[in-house]
Amino acid sequence: MAETPSTSSRSAAAGHVTCGVCARESRQPPFRPPPPEQAPDLDLRPGEPVRSTMARWLQQCPHCGYAAPAIARAHPGAAAAVKAAPFRALIADASHPPLARRFLAWAHVLEETGALHAAAEATLQAAWVADDAGKPDLSRGWRQEAVALWRSGPPLDAEQTVRVIDALRRAEAWEDAEATAGELARLSPPEAVGQVVALERRLVAARDAGRHTVASALPPPARRPHATHQRRDIAGGGMLGWLKRLFGRG
Repeated sequence: MAETPSTSSRSAAAGHVTCGVCARESRQPPFRPPPPEQAPDLDLRPGEPVRSTMARWLQQCPHCGYAAPAIARAHPGAAAAVKAAPFRALIADASHPPLARRFLAWAHVLEETGALHAAAEATLQAAWVADDAGKPDLSRGWRQEAVALWRSGPPLDAEQTVRVIDALRRAEAWEDAEATAGELARLSPPEAVGQVVALERRLVAARDAGRHTVASALPPPARRPHATHQRRDIAGGGMLGWLKRLFGRG
């Protein structure tokens, strides 16, 4: 029996979503992120209360395993990636936290379809999950993978390079972090970027791999909007531009 518009509307309102890959339905509660109140980390992980909502940033189909900010619209090439053995092995890897696997699943689809910078973002988010789970080996490894993806994609601007530096520092790749920071500093980046780079270099010199916030380097206001508050803007540049791209749902 064909679904009537009224039935479809009620289904959507109840949070029932049809997967764009396997066409099966599942319940995916809608997510509206709260306004960010605290400053983000240097790698732009949002502060609270958004920080604690990571489990709701991505939807995942319980039938085929496809994960994305909105699974109803399949990313180009997603179906082939989801059916392939590497994806099946990834989502079945019980040695990784389940939430991290969700972000890695999305990263895998993005990488397989050539969206390398977006794949880097999702891989970094898996590292954040590992941070919260107290698994430093995983978080360091996934930060290194994120850096490799960033560097394999289109040229990075100054603000994106700051995130690479922070990922390297958090991964304890000290020499690479200092070399990257020094190279960026010599390019005379914008003042705000320069302030963050200076802080990163001090942290690297102190062999400090810990979490630090943007407020440590910049005067107030250091709060940044979470990406889910913004519409997708692929052509957007700078810090706000790629914040918008993290979880674009447009």
